[in-house]
Amino acid sequence: MPIVVDVDVMLARRKMSVGELAERIGITPANLAVLKNGRAKAVRFATLAALCEALDCQPGDLLRWEAAGEPDRLPGQDAPVSR
Repeated sequence: MPIVVDVDVMLARRKMSVGELAERIGITPANLAVLKNGRAKAVRFATLAALCEALDCQPGDLLRWEAAGEPDRLPGQDAPVSR
């Protein structure tokens, strides 16, 4: 999918668990996991705003676009991530 969700990166930077973030923004940990793992088809602006508030970040810190066929890269990396 061309849109990559980096919630896990921000969770690690903030040393916060999925459960704690889910509680702070008012969604279930299962729904947050769907978003975090890139299986979500859409995200409401209200949810995105709540994520940004809880993680003290900007939407661009959580979402990025990759051209189809590009290998996954971590933010700020020049080399692809091996999986």
